[in-house]
Amino acid sequence: MSEEQVDVLICGSGSAGLCAAVWLARFGINYKILERRDGPLKIGQADGVQTRTVEIFDSFGIGDDMLREAYHVLELAFWAQNIEGGNKDNIKRTRYAPDKETEISHQPHVILNQARLNELMISQLGSNPPIQYSTEVKGVEVDESVDITDLSSYPVKVDAVSADGTHKTYRAKYVLGCDGAHSIIRKSLGFKMLGDSTDAVWGVMDIYPLTNFPDIRKKAAINSSVGNLLIIPREGDHMVRFYIELPSGTMAKEVTLDDLQSHARKIFRPYEMEFADTFWWSAYAIGQRRADYFHKNHRVFLTGDACHTHSPKAGQGMNVSLQDGHNIGWKLGHILTGLGKPKPLLESYVIEREKTATELIEFDRGFTKLFNSKYREEHGISQEQFAEKFVQAGRYTAGQAVRYDKSGVVDVDEGKDKEVVRNVTVGMRFPTAQVVRFCDAKAMQLVKGLPADGQWYLVVFAGDVSVAEKKERLEKVSAALANVVNRFTPAGVSPDSVIDRVLVISGDRKKVEQEEIPDFFTPVTGKWKQKNLFKVYADDESYNSGHGHAYEAYGIDPAKGALVIVRPDHYVAKVSPLDDNLEQSTQKFFEGFLSPVA
Repeated sequence: MSEEQVDVLICGSGSAGLCAAVWLARFGINYKILERRDGPLKIGQADGVQTRTVEIFDSFGIGDDMLREAYHVLELAFWAQNIEGGNKDNIKRTRYAPDKETEISHQPHVILNQARLNELMISQLGSNPPIQYSTEVKGVEVDESVDITDLSSYPVKVDAVSADGTHKTYRAKYVLGCDGAHSIIRKSLGFKMLGDSTDAVWGVMDIYPLTNFPDIRKKAAINSSVGNLLIIPREGDHMVRFYIELPSGTMAKEVTLDDLQSHARKIFRPYEMEFADTFWWSAYAIGQRRADYFHKNHRVFLTGDACHTHSPKAGQGMNVSLQDGHNIGWKLGHILTGLGKPKPLLESYVIEREKTATELIEFDRGFTKLFNSKYREEHGISQEQFAEKFVQAGRYTAGQAVRYDKSGVVDVDEGKDKEVVRNVTVGMRFPTAQVVRFCDAKAMQLVKGLPADGQWYLVVFAGDVSVAEKKERLEKVSAALANVVNRFTPAGVSPDSVIDRVLVISGDRKKVEQEEIPDFFTPVTGKWKQKNLFKVYADDESYNSGHGHAYEAYGIDPAKGALVIVRPDHYVAKVSPLDDNLEQSTQKFFEGFLSPVA
Protein backbone atom coordinates (compact mmCIF):
# COMPACT_ATOMS: atom_id res chain seq x y z
CA MET A 1 0.00 0.00 0.00
CA SER A 2 1.47 3.36 -1.05
CA GLU A 3 1.79 6.31 1.34
CA GLU A 4 1.73 10.07 0.85
CA GLN A 5 2.54 12.89 3.25
CA VAL A 6 0.56 16.13 3.19
CA ASP A 7 0.32 19.01 5.66
CA VAL A 8 -3.49 19.24 5.53
CA LEU A 9 -5.78 16.53 4.22
CA ILE A 10 -9.32 17.71 3.49
CA CYS A 11 -11.90 14.92 3.29
CA GLY A 12 -14.76 16.21 1.16
CA SER A 13 -14.98 18.94 -1.49
CA GLY A 14 -18.15 20.64 -0.30
CA SER A 15 -18.49 24.24 0.87
CA ALA A 16 -16.45 23.86 4.06
CA GLY A 17 -13.59 21.94 2.48
CA LEU A 18 -13.27 24.26 -0.50
CA CYS A 19 -13.42 27.43 1.58
CA ALA A 20 -10.64 26.11 3.85
CA ALA A 21 -8.68 25.21 0.71
CA VAL A 22 -8.94 28.78 -0.62
CA TRP A 23 -7.12 29.98 2.51
CA LEU A 24 -4.53 27.20 2.36
CA ALA A 25 -3.80 28.00 -1.29
CA ARG A 26 -3.26 31.66 -0.40
CA PHE A 27 -0.81 30.70 2.34
CA GLY A 28 1.02 28.29 0.03
CA ILE A 29 0.29 25.27 2.23
CA ASN A 30 0.74 21.69 1.00
CA TYR A 31 -2.81 20.26 1.08
CA LYS A 32 -4.95 17.70 -0.72
CA ILE A 33 -8.70 17.14 -1.02
CA LEU A 34 -10.18 13.64 -1.23
CA GLU A 35 -13.67 13.45 -2.77
CA ARG A 36 -15.79 10.32 -3.25
CA ARG A 37 -17.71 11.79 -6.22
CA ASP A 38 -16.22 11.28 -9.67
CA GLY A 39 -15.91 15.02 -10.36
CA PRO A 40 -17.02 18.47 -9.25
CA LEU A 41 -20.56 18.88 -7.95
CA LYS A 42 -22.93 19.19 -10.91
CA ILE A 43 -26.24 19.91 -9.18
CA GLY A 44 -26.24 21.41 -5.70
CA GLN A 45 -29.22 21.08 -3.38
CA ALA A 46 -28.30 24.27 -1.48
CA ASP A 47 -28.84 27.62 -3.13
CA GLY A 48 -29.44 30.42 -0.60
CA VAL A 49 -26.36 32.64 -0.29
CA GLN A 50 -26.67 34.81 2.81
CA THR A 51 -25.16 38.29 3.01
CA ARG A 52 -22.24 37.14 5.19
CA THR A 53 -21.29 34.52 2.59
CA VAL A 54 -21.49 37.14 -0.17
CA GLU A 55 -19.12 39.30 1.91
CA ILE A 56 -16.70 36.37 2.19
CA PHE A 57 -16.71 35.75 -1.55
CA ASP A 58 -16.18 39.46 -2.15
CA SER A 59 -13.22 39.50 0.26
CA PHE A 60 -11.70 36.64 -1.78
CA GLY A 61 -12.18 38.66 -4.98
CA ILE A 62 -14.88 36.39 -6.45
CA GLY A 63 -17.99 38.31 -5.42
CA ASP A 64 -18.65 40.07 -8.73
CA ASP A 65 -19.22 36.85 -10.71
CA MET A 66 -21.58 35.56 -8.03
CA LEU A 67 -23.62 38.76 -7.92
CA ARG A 68 -23.85 38.99 -11.70
CA GLU A 69 -25.22 35.45 -12.09
CA ALA A 70 -27.42 35.16 -8.99
CA TYR A 71 -31.08 35.92 -8.31
CA HIS A 72 -31.22 38.85 -5.87
CA VAL A 73 -33.76 38.44 -3.07
CA LEU A 74 -35.14 41.91 -2.39
CA GLU A 75 -38.70 41.47 -1.14
CA LEU A 76 -40.70 39.04 0.97
CA ALA A 77 -44.36 38.37 0.23
CA PHE A 78 -46.60 36.86 2.91
CA TRP A 79 -49.76 34.97 1.98
CA ALA A 80 -52.31 33.41 4.33
CA GLN A 81 -55.77 31.88 4.57
CA ASN A 82 -58.56 34.21 3.53
CA ILE A 83 -60.22 34.06 6.95
CA GLU A 84 -62.05 37.39 6.78
CA GLY A 85 -64.60 36.28 4.25
CA GLY A 86 -64.84 34.19 1.15
CA ASN A 87 -63.45 30.68 0.82
CA LYS A 88 -61.10 29.85 3.72
CA ASP A 89 -59.31 27.33 1.53
CA ASN A 90 -58.16 30.20 -0.65
CA ILE A 91 -55.11 32.35 0.06
CA LYS A 92 -54.59 36.11 -0.07
CA ARG A 93 -51.56 38.35 0.28
CA THR A 94 -51.23 39.90 3.76
CA ARG A 95 -48.08 42.03 3.46
CA TYR A 96 -44.78 42.77 1.78
CA ALA A 97 -41.50 43.32 3.63
CA PRO A 98 -37.88 43.99 2.62
CA ASP A 99 -35.77 40.84 2.60
CA LYS A 100 -33.09 42.45 4.77
CA GLU A 101 -32.60 45.55 6.88
CA THR A 102 -30.33 48.02 5.08
CA GLU A 103 -27.89 48.20 7.99
CA ILE A 104 -27.33 44.44 8.14
CA SER A 105 -24.92 44.44 5.21
CA HIS A 106 -23.97 46.38 2.10
CA GLN A 107 -24.25 43.08 0.23
CA PRO A 108 -27.53 41.47 -0.93
CA HIS A 109 -29.06 38.09 -0.13
CA VAL A 110 -28.85 36.07 -3.35
CA ILE A 111 -29.74 32.67 -4.79
CA LEU A 112 -27.12 30.72 -6.74
CA ASN A 113 -26.65 26.97 -7.10
CA GLN A 114 -24.06 25.40 -4.81
CA ALA A 115 -22.33 23.77 -7.77
CA ARG A 116 -21.54 27.22 -9.18
CA LEU A 117 -20.35 28.49 -5.78
CA ASN A 118 -18.02 25.51 -5.54
CA GLU A 119 -16.75 26.25 -9.04
CA LEU A 120 -15.93 29.83 -8.02
CA MET A 121 -13.94 28.61 -5.02
CA ILE A 122 -12.11 25.97 -7.09
CA SER A 123 -11.07 28.79 -9.44
CA GLN A 124 -8.96 30.12 -6.55
CA LEU A 125 -6.99 26.89 -6.10
CA GLY A 126 -4.60 27.30 -9.03
CA SER A 127 -4.43 25.81 -12.51
CA ASN A 128 -4.27 22.24 -11.19
CA PRO A 129 -6.36 22.05 -8.00
CA PRO A 130 -5.19 19.21 -5.70
CA ILE A 131 -8.57 17.45 -5.61
CA GLN A 132 -8.54 13.68 -5.97
CA TYR A 133 -11.96 12.49 -7.11
CA SER A 134 -13.42 8.95 -6.95
CA THR A 135 -11.64 8.39 -3.64
CA GLU A 136 -13.46 7.10 -0.58
CA VAL A 137 -12.09 7.63 2.92
CA LYS A 138 -12.20 4.45 5.00
CA GLY A 139 -10.97 5.62 8.40
CA VAL A 140 -8.74 7.90 10.43
CA GLU A 141 -6.31 7.30 13.30
CA VAL A 142 -4.53 9.88 15.46
CA ASP A 143 -1.23 9.36 17.29
CA GLU A 144 -2.23 10.91 20.61
CA SER A 145 1.34 11.01 21.91
CA VAL A 146 2.29 13.88 19.57
CA ASP A 147 2.14 17.31 21.26
CA ILE A 148 -0.07 20.09 19.87
CA THR A 149 3.04 22.25 19.30
CA ASP A 150 4.90 19.60 17.24
CA LEU A 151 4.80 20.74 13.61
CA SER A 152 7.37 18.29 12.25
CA SER A 153 5.33 15.12 12.80
CA TYR A 154 2.48 13.71 10.72
CA PRO A 155 0.37 12.20 13.51
CA VAL A 156 -2.85 11.60 11.55
CA LYS A 157 -3.26 8.55 9.34
CA VAL A 158 -6.11 8.29 6.82
CA ASP A 159 -6.82 5.19 4.74
CA ALA A 160 -8.58 5.67 1.42
CA VAL A 161 -9.51 3.61 -1.63
CA SER A 162 -10.00 4.83 -5.19
CA ALA A 163 -12.67 3.67 -7.65
CA ASP A 164 -10.29 1.14 -9.24
CA GLY A 165 -9.74 -0.51 -5.84
CA THR A 166 -6.30 1.00 -5.17
CA HIS A 167 -5.64 1.48 -1.45
CA LYS A 168 -3.54 4.37 -0.20
CA THR A 169 -2.52 5.74 3.19
CA TYR A 170 -2.17 9.47 3.80
CA ARG A 171 -0.18 10.88 6.70
CA ALA A 172 -1.07 14.44 7.62
CA LYS A 173 -0.34 17.09 10.22
CA TYR A 174 -4.02 18.05 10.19
CA VAL A 175 -7.19 16.52 8.79
CA LEU A 176 -10.48 18.31 8.11
CA GLY A 177 -13.60 16.15 8.15
CA CYS A 178 -15.77 17.93 5.57
CA ASP A 179 -17.49 14.73 4.44
CA GLY A 180 -21.11 15.49 5.20
CA ALA A 181 -23.87 14.24 7.46
CA HIS A 182 -22.78 10.60 7.11
CA SER A 183 -19.14 11.52 7.83
CA ILE A 184 -16.73 8.59 7.82
CA ILE A 185 -14.21 10.75 9.69
CA ARG A 186 -16.69 11.40 12.52
CA LYS A 187 -17.76 7.77 12.74
CA SER A 188 -14.16 6.55 12.65
CA LEU A 189 -13.36 8.78 15.64
CA GLY A 190 -16.36 7.38 17.53
CA PHE A 191 -18.08 10.76 17.77
CA LYS A 192 -21.89 10.82 17.89
CA MET A 193 -24.54 13.15 16.52
CA LEU A 194 -26.77 14.27 19.39
CA GLY A 195 -30.28 15.63 18.85
CA ASP A 196 -33.62 14.55 17.50
CA SER A 197 -35.97 14.29 14.54
CA THR A 198 -39.49 15.61 14.46
CA ASP A 199 -42.46 13.97 12.76
CA ALA A 200 -42.68 16.96 10.39
CA VAL A 201 -42.02 15.99 6.76
CA TRP A 202 -41.34 18.50 4.01
CA GLY A 203 -40.91 18.17 0.30
CA VAL A 204 -38.67 20.27 -1.90
CA MET A 205 -38.70 20.62 -5.67
CA ASP A 206 -37.06 22.81 -8.29
CA ILE A 207 -39.71 23.36 -10.93
CA TYR A 208 -40.64 25.37 -14.03
CA PRO A 209 -44.11 26.63 -13.04
CA LEU A 210 -47.08 27.48 -15.23
CA THR A 211 -49.14 29.75 -13.01
CA ASN A 212 -51.11 32.97 -12.57
CA PHE A 213 -49.85 33.37 -8.96
CA PRO A 214 -48.62 37.00 -8.90
CA ASP A 215 -45.59 36.61 -6.59
CA ILE A 216 -43.95 33.62 -8.25
CA ARG A 217 -40.68 35.61 -8.74
CA LYS A 218 -40.50 36.76 -5.12
CA LYS A 219 -39.46 34.95 -1.98
CA ALA A 220 -42.85 34.16 -0.47
CA ALA A 221 -44.19 32.38 2.61
CA ILE A 222 -47.67 30.90 2.22
CA ASN A 223 -49.77 29.72 5.20
CA SER A 224 -52.81 27.94 3.76
CA SER A 225 -55.54 25.80 5.27
CA VAL A 226 -53.78 22.64 4.06
CA GLY A 227 -50.18 23.53 4.94
CA ASN A 228 -47.27 25.86 4.39
CA LEU A 229 -45.15 26.54 1.35
CA LEU A 230 -42.01 28.64 0.87
CA ILE A 231 -41.13 29.99 -2.59
CA ILE A 232 -37.48 30.61 -3.46
CA PRO A 233 -37.01 31.96 -7.03
CA ARG A 234 -33.89 30.54 -8.67
CA GLU A 235 -31.25 32.20 -10.79
CA GLY A 236 -31.88 32.28 -14.54
CA ASP A 237 -35.44 33.73 -14.51
CA HIS A 238 -37.35 30.47 -15.08
CA MET A 239 -36.85 27.97 -12.25
CA VAL A 240 -38.45 28.24 -8.81
CA ARG A 241 -37.91 26.16 -5.65
CA PHE A 242 -40.83 25.12 -3.44
CA TYR A 243 -40.45 23.93 0.14
CA ILE A 244 -43.76 22.22 0.97
CA GLU A 245 -45.09 21.15 4.38
CA LEU A 246 -46.69 17.73 3.97
CA PRO A 247 -49.66 16.44 6.00
CA SER A 248 -49.09 14.96 9.47
CA GLY A 249 -48.33 11.25 9.34
CA THR A 250 -46.51 11.43 5.99
CA MET A 251 -43.47 9.14 5.68
CA ALA A 252 -40.63 10.83 3.77
CA LYS A 253 -39.57 7.64 1.97
CA GLU A 254 -43.10 7.09 0.63
CA VAL A 255 -43.51 10.57 -0.90
CA THR A 256 -43.77 10.78 -4.70
CA LEU A 257 -43.41 13.72 -7.06
CA ASP A 258 -47.15 13.49 -7.77
CA ASP A 259 -47.78 13.90 -4.01
CA LEU A 260 -45.73 17.11 -3.92
CA GLN A 261 -47.34 18.59 -7.00
CA SER A 262 -50.86 17.70 -5.93
CA HIS A 263 -50.33 19.23 -2.48
CA ALA A 264 -48.81 22.38 -3.96
CA ARG A 265 -51.88 22.87 -6.17
CA LYS A 266 -54.13 22.80 -3.07
CA ILE A 267 -51.96 25.32 -1.22
CA PHE A 268 -52.08 27.81 -4.12
CA ARG A 269 -55.90 27.88 -4.41
CA PRO A 270 -57.54 29.90 -5.97
CA TYR A 271 -54.52 30.33 -8.28
CA GLU A 272 -53.61 27.87 -10.99
CA MET A 273 -50.38 25.90 -10.54
CA GLU A 274 -49.08 23.48 -13.14
CA PHE A 275 -45.57 22.23 -13.80
CA ALA A 276 -43.88 22.43 -17.19
CA ASP A 277 -40.94 20.42 -15.82
CA THR A 278 -39.31 19.32 -12.58
CA PHE A 279 -35.53 19.66 -12.38
CA TRP A 280 -35.05 17.98 -8.96
CA TRP A 281 -37.13 16.97 -5.96
CA SER A 282 -36.84 15.27 -2.58
CA ALA A 283 -38.66 14.74 0.73
CA TYR A 284 -37.15 14.77 4.20
CA ALA A 285 -37.99 14.57 7.89
CA ILE A 286 -36.73 17.55 9.86
CA GLY A 287 -34.04 16.91 12.46
CA GLN A 288 -31.51 18.97 14.41
CA ARG A 289 -28.29 17.31 15.50
CA ARG A 290 -24.82 18.35 16.63
CA ALA A 291 -21.64 16.30 17.07
CA ASP A 292 -20.61 15.70 20.66
CA TYR A 293 -17.02 16.68 19.79
CA PHE A 294 -15.62 18.88 17.03
CA HIS A 295 -11.99 17.77 17.15
CA LYS A 296 -9.62 14.97 18.09
CA ASN A 297 -6.41 16.12 19.77
CA HIS A 298 -6.60 19.38 17.78
CA ARG A 299 -5.37 17.38 14.80
CA VAL A 300 -8.68 16.30 13.24
CA PHE A 301 -11.46 18.88 12.95
CA LEU A 302 -15.06 18.36 11.90
CA THR A 303 -16.81 20.99 9.76
CA GLY A 304 -20.20 21.50 8.14
CA ASP A 305 -22.77 18.72 8.04
CA ALA A 306 -20.22 16.37 9.62
CA CYS A 307 -20.87 18.18 12.91
CA HIS A 308 -24.25 19.96 12.58
CA THR A 309 -27.44 19.17 10.66
CA HIS A 310 -30.77 21.00 10.58
CA SER A 311 -33.67 21.94 8.31
CA PRO A 312 -32.93 23.76 5.03
CA LYS A 313 -35.66 26.42 5.23
CA ALA A 314 -33.57 29.12 6.92
CA GLY A 315 -30.93 28.73 4.22
CA GLN A 316 -28.17 28.11 6.75
CA GLY A 317 -26.61 24.73 5.91
CA MET A 318 -24.27 25.63 3.08
CA ASN A 319 -23.56 29.06 4.56
CA VAL A 320 -22.63 27.91 8.06
CA SER A 321 -20.62 25.00 6.64
CA LEU A 322 -18.67 27.35 4.38
CA GLN A 323 -18.01 29.61 7.36
CA ASP A 324 -16.61 26.65 9.33
CA GLY A 325 -14.01 26.23 6.60
CA HIS A 326 -13.48 29.99 6.49
CA ASN A 327 -12.70 29.93 10.22
CA ILE A 328 -10.22 27.03 10.31
CA GLY A 329 -8.43 27.73 7.01
CA TRP A 330 -6.56 30.92 7.93
CA LYS A 331 -5.64 29.54 11.34
CA LEU A 332 -3.97 26.50 9.80
CA GLY A 333 -2.28 28.86 7.34
CA HIS A 334 -0.79 30.88 10.21
CA ILE A 335 0.40 27.75 12.01
CA LEU A 336 1.93 25.93 9.04
CA THR A 337 3.82 28.99 7.79
CA GLY A 338 5.36 29.37 11.24
CA LEU A 339 3.58 32.67 11.92
CA GLY A 340 1.13 31.46 14.54
CA LYS A 341 1.05 29.37 17.71
CA PRO A 342 -1.00 26.16 17.38
CA LYS A 343 -2.70 26.03 20.79
CA PRO A 344 -4.59 29.36 20.90
CA LEU A 345 -5.45 29.31 17.20
CA LEU A 346 -6.76 25.73 17.10
CA GLU A 347 -8.61 26.02 20.39
CA SER A 348 -10.37 29.12 19.06
CA TYR A 349 -11.85 27.11 16.16
CA VAL A 350 -13.53 24.75 18.60
CA ILE A 351 -14.70 27.56 20.91
CA GLU A 352 -16.13 29.61 18.06
CA ARG A 353 -17.72 27.04 15.80
CA GLU A 354 -19.16 24.78 18.52
CA LYS A 355 -21.01 27.80 19.88
CA THR A 356 -22.15 28.81 16.38
CA ALA A 357 -23.46 25.27 15.69
CA THR A 358 -25.32 25.15 19.02
CA GLU A 359 -26.94 28.53 18.37
CA LEU A 360 -27.84 27.47 14.82
CA ILE A 361 -29.66 24.37 16.02
CA GLU A 362 -31.57 26.30 18.69
CA PHE A 363 -32.56 28.90 16.10
CA ASP A 364 -33.58 26.22 13.61
CA ARG A 365 -35.81 24.49 16.19
CA GLY A 366 -37.70 27.74 16.73
CA PHE A 367 -37.77 28.62 13.03
CA THR A 368 -39.04 25.16 12.10
CA LYS A 369 -41.83 25.38 14.68
CA LEU A 370 -42.83 28.71 13.16
CA PHE A 371 -43.51 26.90 9.87
CA ASN A 372 -45.48 24.11 11.54
CA SER A 373 -49.23 24.69 11.11
CA LYS A 374 -50.12 22.55 14.13
CA TYR A 375 -47.62 24.37 16.39
CA ARG A 376 -48.91 27.81 15.34
CA GLU A 377 -52.49 26.74 15.99
CA GLU A 378 -51.68 25.29 19.43
CA HIS A 379 -49.71 28.39 20.46
CA GLY A 380 -52.07 30.97 19.00
CA ILE A 381 -49.54 32.44 16.59
CA SER A 382 -51.41 34.68 14.17
CA GLN A 383 -50.55 35.28 10.53
CA GLU A 384 -49.32 38.77 11.47
CA GLN A 385 -47.09 37.36 14.24
CA PHE A 386 -45.70 34.74 11.84
CA ALA A 387 -44.74 37.43 9.34
CA GLU A 388 -43.20 39.62 12.06
CA LYS A 389 -41.10 36.77 13.50
CA PHE A 390 -39.98 35.81 9.99
CA VAL A 391 -38.74 39.36 9.37
CA GLN A 392 -37.11 39.57 12.82
CA ALA A 393 -35.14 36.41 12.06
CA GLY A 394 -33.49 38.21 9.14
CA ARG A 395 -30.35 39.30 11.02
CA TYR A 396 -29.66 35.74 12.11
CA THR A 397 -30.43 34.15 8.75
CA ALA A 398 -28.22 36.75 7.06
CA GLY A 399 -25.29 35.27 9.00
CA GLN A 400 -24.65 38.57 10.79
CA ALA A 401 -25.59 37.53 14.34
CA VAL A 402 -22.49 35.39 14.95
CA ARG A 403 -20.63 36.66 18.01
CA TYR A 404 -17.45 34.93 19.14
CA ASP A 405 -16.55 34.79 22.83
CA LYS A 406 -13.23 35.76 24.39
CA SER A 407 -10.37 33.51 23.25
CA GLY A 408 -6.75 33.69 22.19
CA VAL A 409 -7.84 35.66 19.09
CA VAL A 410 -10.72 37.69 20.55
CA ASP A 411 -9.97 40.19 23.32
CA VAL A 412 -13.29 41.32 24.77
CA ASP A 413 -13.46 44.04 27.43
CA GLU A 414 -17.19 44.33 28.09
CA GLY A 415 -16.85 47.45 30.23
CA LYS A 416 -14.69 49.56 27.94
CA ASP A 417 -15.08 48.40 24.32
CA LYS A 418 -18.26 50.39 23.66
CA GLU A 419 -16.68 53.53 25.15
CA VAL A 420 -14.07 53.34 22.38
CA VAL A 421 -16.20 52.24 19.42
CA ARG A 422 -19.92 52.42 20.07
CA ASN A 423 -21.25 50.54 17.03
CA VAL A 424 -18.61 47.85 16.61
CA THR A 425 -18.80 44.66 18.67
CA VAL A 426 -15.65 42.71 19.45
CA GLY A 427 -16.19 39.11 18.32
CA MET A 428 -18.58 40.06 15.51
CA ARG A 429 -17.79 40.74 11.87
CA PHE A 430 -16.32 44.17 11.08
CA PRO A 431 -19.10 46.30 9.59
CA THR A 432 -18.44 48.58 6.65
CA ALA A 433 -19.14 52.17 5.68
CA GLN A 434 -18.44 54.31 2.63
CA VAL A 435 -15.15 56.22 2.70
CA VAL A 436 -13.11 58.13 0.10
CA ARG A 437 -9.71 56.75 -0.83
CA PHE A 438 -7.18 59.49 -0.14
CA CYS A 439 -4.85 58.95 -3.10
CA ASP A 440 -7.46 59.05 -5.89
CA ALA A 441 -10.76 60.32 -4.37
CA LYS A 442 -12.54 57.04 -5.12
CA ALA A 443 -15.64 56.43 -3.00
CA MET A 444 -15.73 52.82 -1.78
CA GLN A 445 -16.72 50.54 1.05
CA LEU A 446 -13.99 50.38 3.70
CA VAL A 447 -13.96 46.56 3.71
CA LYS A 448 -12.85 46.70 0.06
CA GLY A 449 -9.56 47.95 1.49
CA LEU A 450 -9.23 44.81 3.61
CA PRO A 451 -8.81 41.97 1.06
CA ALA A 452 -8.67 38.45 2.52
CA ASP A 453 -5.08 37.51 1.77
CA GLY A 454 -4.28 36.13 5.23
CA GLN A 455 -3.08 39.23 7.04
CA TRP A 456 -4.42 40.99 10.14
CA TYR A 457 -5.54 44.60 9.89
CA LEU A 458 -4.84 47.52 12.21
CA VAL A 459 -7.61 49.97 11.32
CA VAL A 460 -6.72 53.36 12.81
CA PHE A 461 -9.37 56.07 13.08
CA ALA A 462 -7.15 59.13 13.65
CA GLY A 463 -9.66 62.01 13.45
CA ASP A 464 -8.91 65.28 11.66
CA VAL A 465 -5.13 65.27 11.09
CA SER A 466 -5.20 68.78 9.62
CA VAL A 467 -5.35 69.79 13.28
CA ALA A 468 -1.82 69.91 14.75
CA GLU A 469 -2.75 68.02 17.92
CA LYS A 470 -4.34 65.11 15.98
CA LYS A 471 -1.43 65.02 13.52
CA GLU A 472 1.02 64.70 16.41
CA ARG A 473 -1.08 61.95 17.97
CA LEU A 474 -1.12 60.03 14.68
CA GLU A 475 2.68 60.20 14.46
CA LYS A 476 2.95 58.68 17.95
CA VAL A 477 0.40 55.97 17.11
CA SER A 478 2.23 55.14 13.87
CA ALA A 479 5.57 54.76 15.66
CA ALA A 480 4.00 52.52 18.33
CA LEU A 481 2.22 50.27 15.84
CA ALA A 482 5.30 50.06 13.60
CA ASN A 483 7.21 48.60 16.56
CA VAL A 484 4.50 45.98 17.03
CA VAL A 485 4.31 45.04 13.35
CA ASN A 486 8.09 44.75 13.03
CA ARG A 487 8.15 42.33 15.96
CA PHE A 488 6.02 39.80 14.05
CA THR A 489 7.13 40.35 10.44
CA PRO A 490 9.90 37.99 9.24
CA ALA A 491 12.83 39.43 7.28
CA GLY A 492 12.51 39.40 3.52
CA VAL A 493 8.71 39.54 3.31
CA SER A 494 6.46 42.45 2.46
CA PRO A 495 5.99 44.74 5.51
CA ASP A 496 2.20 44.36 5.26
CA SER A 497 2.07 40.58 4.78
CA VAL A 498 1.46 39.57 8.42
CA ILE A 499 -0.12 42.66 9.99
CA ASP A 500 -1.46 45.22 7.54
CA ARG A 501 -2.58 48.74 8.33
CA VAL A 502 -5.46 51.01 7.25
CA LEU A 503 -5.88 54.68 8.15
CA VAL A 504 -9.24 56.49 8.21
CA ILE A 505 -9.09 60.25 8.78
CA SER A 506 -12.00 62.63 9.28
CA GLY A 507 -12.61 66.19 8.12
CA ASP A 508 -11.73 67.87 4.83
CA ARG A 509 -9.19 65.60 3.11
CA LYS A 510 -8.12 68.46 0.81
CA LYS A 511 -6.49 70.17 3.79
CA VAL A 512 -4.10 67.22 4.22
CA GLU A 513 -1.09 66.60 1.97
CA GLN A 514 0.19 63.12 1.10
CA GLU A 515 3.58 63.81 2.73
CA GLU A 516 1.80 64.47 6.04
CA ILE A 517 0.66 60.83 6.18
CA PRO A 518 3.14 58.78 8.27
CA ASP A 519 5.27 56.31 6.28
CA PHE A 520 3.82 53.46 8.33
CA PHE A 521 0.58 53.81 6.33
CA THR A 522 2.33 53.98 2.94
CA PRO A 523 4.75 51.03 3.11
CA VAL A 524 6.99 50.16 0.18
CA THR A 525 5.57 46.97 -1.38
CA GLY A 526 5.25 44.96 -4.58
CA LYS A 527 7.44 44.02 -7.51
CA TRP A 528 8.46 47.62 -8.24
CA LYS A 529 8.99 48.61 -4.58
CA GLN A 530 6.57 51.51 -4.79
CA LYS A 531 4.95 53.36 -1.93
CA ASN A 532 1.55 51.75 -1.40
CA LEU A 533 -0.95 54.61 -1.35
CA PHE A 534 -4.08 52.44 -1.10
CA LYS A 535 -4.28 52.09 2.69
CA VAL A 536 -5.41 55.64 3.54
CA TYR A 537 -9.07 56.76 3.48
CA ALA A 538 -11.09 59.79 4.46
CA ASP A 539 -14.54 60.06 5.97
CA ASP A 540 -15.45 62.90 3.65
CA GLU A 541 -17.87 63.98 0.93
CA SER A 542 -17.26 62.18 -2.37
CA TYR A 543 -17.83 63.71 -5.78
CA ASN A 544 -20.63 61.40 -6.93
CA SER A 545 -21.65 59.14 -4.04
CA GLY A 546 -22.37 61.51 -1.18
CA HIS A 547 -20.91 61.27 2.33
CA GLY A 548 -20.55 57.91 4.08
CA HIS A 549 -20.40 59.36 7.62
CA ALA A 550 -18.15 56.47 8.60
CA TYR A 551 -17.16 57.80 12.05
CA GLU A 552 -20.84 58.18 12.89
CA ALA A 553 -21.65 54.73 11.50
CA TYR A 554 -18.92 53.11 13.60
CA GLY A 555 -19.71 55.22 16.65
CA ILE A 556 -16.23 56.75 16.94
CA ASP A 557 -15.57 60.21 18.35
CA PRO A 558 -13.15 61.90 15.88
CA ALA A 559 -11.61 63.85 18.77
CA LYS A 560 -10.63 60.62 20.54
CA GLY A 561 -10.08 58.25 17.61
CA ALA A 562 -9.71 54.49 17.97
CA LEU A 563 -7.84 51.37 16.86
CA VAL A 564 -9.87 48.40 15.60
CA ILE A 565 -7.93 45.14 15.11
CA VAL A 566 -9.57 43.00 12.41
CA ARG A 567 -8.79 39.32 11.89
CA PRO A 568 -8.04 37.76 8.49
CA ASP A 569 -11.65 36.53 8.39
CA HIS A 570 -12.95 40.08 9.07
CA TYR A 571 -14.10 39.45 12.64
CA VAL A 572 -13.20 42.17 15.16
CA ALA A 573 -10.52 40.91 17.53
CA LYS A 574 -9.90 43.95 19.74
CA VAL A 575 -10.56 47.68 20.02
CA SER A 576 -8.30 50.18 21.79
CA PRO A 577 -8.17 53.90 22.54
CA LEU A 578 -5.27 55.84 21.00
CA ASP A 579 -3.52 56.31 24.35
CA ASP A 580 -0.03 55.83 25.76
CA ASN A 581 -0.74 52.15 26.46
CA LEU A 582 -1.46 51.36 22.80
CA GLU A 583 1.87 49.72 21.91
CA GLN A 584 1.99 47.57 25.03
CA SER A 585 -1.63 46.35 24.82
CA THR A 586 -1.43 45.66 21.07
CA GLN A 587 1.85 43.78 21.38
CA LYS A 588 0.54 41.72 24.29
CA PHE A 589 -2.51 40.73 22.23
CA PHE A 590 -0.50 39.56 19.22
CA GLU A 591 2.04 37.76 21.43
CA GLY A 592 -0.79 35.52 22.55
CA PHE A 593 -1.00 33.72 19.20
CA LEU A 594 1.70 35.01 16.80
CA SER A 595 5.34 33.94 16.97
CA PRO A 596 7.72 36.91 17.34
CA VAL A 597 10.62 36.97 14.88
CA ALA A 598 14.00 36.14 16.37
